[in-house]
Amino acid sequence: MPKEKLLQLLQEITEERIPFNKLIGMKVEKLDLDNIGIRFNMRPELVGNFMRGNLHGGVISSVLDVTGGMVAWTGIMKKMEGRSFEEIAEKFAKIGTIDLRVDYLRPGLGKYFVATGSILRAGNKLSVTRMELHNDEGILIAVGTGSYVVG
Repeated sequence: MPKEKLLQLLQEITEERIPFNKLIGMKVEKLDLDNIGIRFNMRPELVGNFMRGNLHGGVISSVLDVTGGMVAWTGIMKKMEGRSFEEIAEKFAKIGTIDLRVDYLRPGLGKYFVATGSILRAGNKLSVTRMELHNDEGILIAVGTGSYVVG
């Protein structure tokens, strides 16, 4: 299966097949083997501090976790280029979060937010990723590091 079809499938899974992602309103804004961007709009249901009106920390960590998982998945795709869809799908089914660290740098204020990520290590059994969350003004709100089992 061509990588474009696999990336399209990853986007569909992220946006449509995972109910929690739909609840938050995650939309894949950018997706290729080297760049991932997930955007979601601020809504009253996502507020964590009602006095300040900022984004809930659980929403931040969830979006960073999804972003890190997608980065780990694209790392698998790169390593398995030329393999069958079945082999790649078998690996994808095994992806899971082992560890997630989030540093909340500023209150989550903004009209919308974009999470991006990059791979730090893509091993046969473990991938480590780095993620960032920016608001609509480009202000860095939070960063994360995630470890994902991939094999």
